[in-house]
Amino acid sequence: MTTDTPTARPDDATDTTTTTGSDTSTRAAAPLAVPAAHGGCPFDPPPAYQEAHREGPITRVSLWDGAPCWLLTGYRHTRAVLGDHRFSADARVPGFPFLVPGRRELITRTTPSFLRLDDPEHARQRRMLTGDFIIKRVEALRPRIQQIVDEALDAMIAKGGPADLVQEFALPVPSLVICLLLGVPYADHEFFQRHSRTLLDIRVDIDRVDAAQRALTDYLGDLADRKRREPDDSVLGRLVARDELTRAEAAAMGLLLLVAGHETTANMTALGTLALLHHPEQAQRLRAQPELIKGAVEELLRYLTIVHLGLPRVALEDVDLDGTLIRAGEGVLCMVSTANRDAGMFEDGDRLDVTRDARRHLAFGFGIHQCLGQPLARAELQIALGTLLRRLPDLRLAVPFEEVEIREESLVHGLRELPVSW
Repeated sequence: MTTDTPTARPDDATDTTTTTGSDTSTRAAAPLAVPAAHGGCPFDPPPAYQEAHREGPITRVSLWDGAPCWLLTGYRHTRAVLGDHRFSADARVPGFPFLVPGRRELITRTTPSFLRLDDPEHARQRRMLTGDFIIKRVEALRPRIQQIVDEALDAMIAKGGPADLVQEFALPVPSLVICLLLGVPYADHEFFQRHSRTLLDIRVDIDRVDAAQRALTDYLGDLADRKRREPDDSVLGRLVARDELTRAEAAAMGLLLLVAGHETTANMTALGTLALLHHPEQAQRLRAQPELIKGAVEELLRYLTIVHLGLPRVALEDVDLDGTLIRAGEGVLCMVSTANRDAGMFEDGDRLDVTRDARRHLAFGFGIHQCLGQPLARAELQIALGTLLRRLPDLRLAVPFEEVEIREESLVHGLRELPVSW
């Protein structure tokens, strides 16, 4: 995401005064600028955020244009803000913290999905989808997901190694699943995957992002129109059959589900596989005790937390956050990646342990905007990673660990490719 200057005092970018409850203290301005660079390890949050957390869970930072923002790195504070209605997720609210230039202008020209709306409109749209992602419905999909996973593995094995696990397995599996659910033709997967990557790339100029968004929105709008004329039982088909959404709203909702539905799970599958290959004792434990896979997926979600750039919010009123005053109109970045490593919540949080009880992690967010598709993501990851471990006991990296490339430019943390042999 990206940023525009918050509605704060003109001197806020250099202000070192923080109001704490009833007293006012002065501290040195934090030099940290966001977004911060990734370090050498593909599993860890950016080192600058980890260092900031060692200094304290609430840090004053600068955005791309020098505008101030609050960085929350601790579990307790991050969870509190994400669950607090006084902080808005609406990107149109002045002060909302974008991370690169141009995206605020783009948001004013498009119809936002419910991810970027507050209640009551957020709740109205989200309720239309709740039934499609309840656990009971997802559990009924497990045999079909297993079939998709097995077919992808069959094709990869038949092709022979070494193979790029991203292109041959991690990406096609969730793409096929979300296409099946939404009623999107998988034959168009190269089109929507290419434009999805552009939307998530923080280094791409805004004109290209705008073009990619318009291409996907037009595509999904046309698809929604087709389903109005020829109803079917897909998620998108049932949405438009309710006749409660405009064409633009249906397209925005479809775009959110399509992009989030394959990019996040694809990146988690690839990173999760790499983490298990890099910690073979953890992989071996799962092979010996496959019943641990559900808990292991929660631990991988916690340990990897692919939203490394944070969940943005803006204060709607003055809020005293544990003694730090966050003024109305000031942006906040909730760093779920560092929160999920917080030793106050997860002992020895920088260590991967597939037997850990990690169920309280924040990888799916928290509060009313918590990820709607998390039951589906969990099922896909459990099936994909469990099947990989079972069917390919000799799976290994085909390149040195240090040569595996991170997608540093993406809003969703992941790998460019994952060369493997078996």
